[in-house]
Amino acid sequence: MKNLLLIILAAVVGGFAALGGAQYLGLNQEIKYVEVQAPQVTNYANFAESSSTVNVNPAPSAGFAIAAEKALPAVVHIKVSKEVSGYGGRGGQGVDPDEIPDAFRDLFGIPEGGGQGGGQGGGSSPLQQGSGSGVIISPDGYIVTNNHVVDGAETLEVILNDQQTYQAEVIGVDPTTDIALIKIDATNLPTVQFADSDKLKIGEWVVAVGNPFSLTSTVTAGIVSAKGRSIDIVRRSGGELAIESFIQTDAVVNPGNSGGALVDVNGDLVGINTAISSPTGVFAGYSFAVPSAIVKKVVKDLREFGIVQRGLLGARILELNTAFAKEKGIDRDNGVYVSEVTEGSAAEKAGLLNGDVIIGVDGVTTLRNSELLEQLGRHRPGDIVNIEFERDGTTKTVSAELRNANGDTGVIRPEPKPESIVELGADFVGLDESTANRLNLRSGVTVADIRSGVIAEQTRIRPGFIITKVNGQPVKSVPDFQRLIDKSESTISLEGVYPDALSRVMKYGIIK
Repeated sequence: MKNLLLIILAAVVGGFAALGGAQYLGLNQEIKYVEVQAPQVTNYANFAESSSTVNVNPAPSAGFAIAAEKALPAVVHIKVSKEVSGYGGRGGQGVDPDEIPDAFRDLFGIPEGGGQGGGQGGGSSPLQQGSGSGVIISPDGYIVTNNHVVDGAETLEVILNDQQTYQAEVIGVDPTTDIALIKIDATNLPTVQFADSDKLKIGEWVVAVGNPFSLTSTVTAGIVSAKGRSIDIVRRSGGELAIESFIQTDAVVNPGNSGGALVDVNGDLVGINTAISSPTGVFAGYSFAVPSAIVKKVVKDLREFGIVQRGLLGARILELNTAFAKEKGIDRDNGVYVSEVTEGSAAEKAGLLNGDVIIGVDGVTTLRNSELLEQLGRHRPGDIVNIEFERDGTTKTVSAELRNANGDTGVIRPEPKPESIVELGADFVGLDESTANRLNLRSGVTVADIRSGVIAEQTRIRPGFIITKVNGQPVKSVPDFQRLIDKSESTISLEGVYPDALSRVMKYGIIK
């Protein structure tokens, strides 16, 4: 009996010591009492016998060395110089917290103290150095990365795994998927092969390769936690056409991993690392990658056209849930509800109606918005897809010919890049042939933007004004416009029209 009392006393004292230790370490600021069920007795003999029939997904016997060996040479370090809004607002990192959702953050690292010029000067934001990653996809120097890595970049420096350094140019960007294609002038580069992300299964091992915190050529591993995940981070830059159908993993990635590779155990590309779930800005459990099926299509478009060719169905959609289905009187609690069909769209021509519930595309089940947008996002205008849907409890299938943003099946061309003429304080773009024909103009240049300078100080020209003549001579292109300006004496006459008032020719005079 005495021994029993000693044992009970020791247990009580030990319990208080543990509780006091937890409070001291700050582990339990608030004590909550819960009712705990008695533990279940486990029959270990039976467990051992039954577990022998369970299929498991063990780590590769050779570790992840094969994946790392194949992927590392093809993953590059990208150093970016860009003007960063909100400079100095958060420890000098130049990140505007309003631009990033509280729980989800991109992986583009802007090191503290990376600014050039220390914030001094004429009030404009200084250049800061950012750090990201990229993946070589062709021996002649094409590299895929994230749009948010290259967006607004003044310079792009690419450092290969063997420390060779190149300057890169941007071939094209797609804010709707946060993918960008850049190129360096090099040959015989190591590449990574695309894998089919559709075949990737939840629970499979994957390897992340990138440059977190500028720690070059870093490899981490984890498993696929989920697929088709939408976290509402790309929509901030990509708008309503944003496609979010991320591969979610628990592989450790951090700022600087943006644009890096997510590969399978064979070292083949299954995704591009893009974002993390974190309240602090560093890894806190989950990371998100754009699937290779989307990346492959986007990169192909950017390389061929300089802009993504999106096949659009032309319908507003809402994700169905139990409460919404009950409100609409629909006898199912998942699927994609068609709330509005656009006039003249692919959806209207295919026969879809308001209230239909889309459940599949080309035999692939699409019960969430992210799944539907992902499947449609793999197609170009003019492609025909089979849409499976329910109407009044009956399952139907129709064929739809997808269209572009202009409502037809033609190729969308990128907007011409503005060229700056410093002495005038403005940016100009050439008038393309289709616009000239539509406006019944022979040629001209459009004022794309006006800053401080001669035009702003001496005229009332607004952006959008089309200059057709300089000193009475027709303007054929931006270089031609620059030539006419250079050869002019002190006084210059600018003649042109506004697109919404073509009958009224405007003339302005400026003094150089």
